[in-house]
Amino acid sequence: MLTVQFTVLGIPCLGLNGGPAFKHTEAFSFQVATDDQAETDRLWHAIIDHGGQASACGWCKDAWGLNWQITPRALIAAVTDPDRAAAQRAFQAMMNMTKIDIAAIEAARRG
Repeated sequence: MLTVQFTVLGIPCLGLNGGPAFKHTEAFSFQVATDDQAETDRLWHAIIDHGGQASACGWCKDAWGLNWQITPRALIAAVTDPDRAAAQRAFQAMMNMTKIDIAAIEAARRG
């Protein structure tokens, strides 16, 4: 196949078979914003438990080599907090995670 059409979270996508010269890299990823820990866990495990692999800071790779960022909205709010010290604490907490733990991010944000 040269091209495939598919939908990710309601967004139409087109994939192009670039042959062996063009490999999947972290330069492209799907970012999925999640509302809570249950949704974060569900999506993370849907990828990891079916041949994927965990990476750092909410990133993972699926069985086909596509990269995903499973990103809770609470993480985005924390690392963009106008209180720069709170944002930095949340960012540092994230740097030690694979799958994002919202409670730990919020605790770090509070100090």
